[in-house]
Amino acid sequence: MNINFEQKILEAKELFKPFYKGDFELFSSPTSHFRTRAELSFFHNENGEIFYAMFNGKQKYIVRNLDFADEKICALMPKLLQALNLNQKLKTKLFGVEFLASKKELSVSLLYHKDTLEIKEDLTKLSNALNLNLIARSRGKKLIFGKENLRQVLDIKGKKIIYEFDNDCFIQPNTYINEKMIEWVSKQILTQEKSDLLELYCGYGNFTLALAPFFRRVLATELSKKNIAYALKNCTLNNSSNIHFARLSSEELSKALRKEREFFRLKDIDLDSFHFSHVLLDPPRAGLEESVIDLAKKYENILYISCNPTSLKENLTQLTQTHTITNFALFDQFALTPHLECGVILKKINNASK
Repeated sequence: MNINFEQKILEAKELFKPFYKGDFELFSSPTSHFRTRAELSFFHNENGEIFYAMFNGKQKYIVRNLDFADEKICALMPKLLQALNLNQKLKTKLFGVEFLASKKELSVSLLYHKDTLEIKEDLTKLSNALNLNLIARSRGKKLIFGKENLRQVLDIKGKKIIYEFDNDCFIQPNTYINEKMIEWVSKQILTQEKSDLLELYCGYGNFTLALAPFFRRVLATELSKKNIAYALKNCTLNNSSNIHFARLSSEELSKALRKEREFFRLKDIDLDSFHFSHVLLDPPRAGLEESVIDLAKKYENILYISCNPTSLKENLTQLTQTHTITNFALFDQFALTPHLECGVILKKINNASK
């Protein structure tokens, strides 16, 4: 069932009425070719032919096209399916496919229930025939044909920011809305007094690289080793020199800042040298852990990006004990679905305890 943005706006305004009485800034998405990531299964019929499919329990849905997917994905899907159906080795024990697109590039991952080394030659021919960045995965094995990394260039108010990532990274699935989110956060902090930025859940540096020029220094944390590796690479690509990345969970960072525990991964970072005026939070759907909420309350300004209004509401119940919401934005990141992305700016109440 398609859910339009207007309906989601009404539901969000009602949900957040206890916390915010001001105007919401609204950012709608294109309703076609907006999604840069798509994951599908394969259905094998009794004649040995395969089809793209989605499964909901035992219910099967054959997928002929994906109007919401990036145009490059839509153009490739029938060509790839035809090529697979013409090759018995390639379609045997093939169970899934993952498409990933940037503005200019595309990669495809094929998922197998067999050793991909057995079909390496056929996979090479498939990659060459379709001029395709192809990754083939099976248990314990990953073969790469072409390249695994994709490069993305975002345009943030006329400034180009370069990113590299691969299919294992968490990626904002709507590039148009992602640019709007980064621009919106940047706009909010322009007029604020700033020193250092603390960022949790930084991923490969999606927000980090764009916001770093506004601050003296940035400390950004992320648990995924691969995301940290790409974040460091992206710093080099953008000549960013004031960002320090640390591979820590949010719980570990909280303990380090409270001096409850020392971490070898922080051996080259002097936490006492930072003076954080802002904390940026972009957590998973479950929202913030209790320790992160307690940590965020200590700082003057909180920048909260949420992909789940329900967990955001729960977190705001606590955060608004010490902070007041000054700006609120709704982003239709997941157009045509019930999901909604929110951006919230909170400022510490003058008489709130530290």
